[in-house]
Amino acid sequence: MSLTVAVQMDPLESISIPGDSTFALMLEAQARGHRLHHYLADDLSYEEGRLRATARAVRVQRVEGNHFSAEPAASLDLEADVDVVLMRQDPPFDVAYITAAHLLERLEGKTLVINNPRSVRDAPEKLFVLDFAHFMPPTLITRSQEQLEAFHAKHGEIVLKPLHGNAGAAVFRVGPDGTNLRALAELFSEVWKEPFIAQAFLPAVADGDKRIILVDGEPIGAINRVPGKGEIRSNLAAGGTAHPTELTDREQEICAALGPELKARGLLFVGIDVIGGRLTEINVTSPTGIVALDRFNGINSAGLIWDAIERRHAQQIAA
Repeated sequence: MSLTVAVQMDPLESISIPGDSTFALMLEAQARGHRLHHYLADDLSYEEGRLRATARAVRVQRVEGNHFSAEPAASLDLEADVDVVLMRQDPPFDVAYITAAHLLERLEGKTLVINNPRSVRDAPEKLFVLDFAHFMPPTLITRSQEQLEAFHAKHGEIVLKPLHGNAGAAVFRVGPDGTNLRALAELFSEVWKEPFIAQAFLPAVADGDKRIILVDGEPIGAINRVPGKGEIRSNLAAGGTAHPTELTDREQEICAALGPELKARGLLFVGIDVIGGRLTEINVTSPTGIVALDRFNGINSAGLIWDAIERRHAQQIAA
C-alpha cells in the first residue's frame, strides 16, 4: 500500500547525506512507492481544528550535491492528506520542539506520527532514562553548587553536561582536583534556566560508547563510537568514529527491560547509549546511527523501521 509521508526535519539543503539517518529513511520510503513531503517545524499551523504544514513534495537520491528535487511549497492538511508524519527535526529540545509535539499530538488516532509526539515530549533523553536508574552510572541533576561539589567529592571524577543538550555539545570532564568546577557550574546556571546533569566519569568510554538501535522495542544492532584523541565525547558529530560491535549479555538485559516500555509509548525508532554496561541516554527525538550500522552489519535498518511503521499504520486503520 502506497503511503503519503510528511517528514518534519531540518532543511534538506543542509544535511550530510552519507550518514544521515532521516535521509536513509526517506530513500527507503521512496523505494517502497511512498510519496514524500518535506517541511520544517516552523511551517506548522493550526486553524479551526485543522493542522497544516507548508510543505514541498520531494524526491530524493543518493547523489552528493544533487540529493533531492522539490515541487513548489503548498499547504498540506496533515490529517486529510497524509498517512504518516516522521517527526525528525534535530534538537535542541526546547519550547519550540515541545510546541511542535503538542501540535502533532492533535493528529492522534487520525494520522500516524513516528515517534509518538506525546511520548517524545514526555521522554527527554536525560530524564526518561531515570526510569531505569538501576542501569545508570551515579547521576545528579541540580542547580546547586553545594550539591555539585559534594557529588564531585564523592566520585572524584565527573562529567558535567546540559540537561537538554545534544550531539555532545557542552560536555565537560572534571578531574579529581575539581579545576573549573565552580566556573562551569556558574556558566551553566547563566546559560540555561533548567538544572544541569552530572555523572560519575566512566573510564570505559575510552573503549567506546555503544549506540544501540531499537525498532518497536527490539534491538536490531549497535555501533561502537570511539572518542577521538584527547576527547571524552564519542558522538560522531563531535569527532567520534564508528566501529562494528556486538551486544553483551548486560546490554541485552538493558534492551529487554526498556523494550516493552518503548513499544507501549509508541517510541518506534530509538537509540540508547551504553558505556561499560551503564545506560546513559535514551534518544527518542531524532536518533541516528543506522547508516553506520548497515555498513558494518549488512542489514537494512531503514527497511526494518519502515516494516514497523507500516505494521503500525495497518493496525491504526484496522482499529
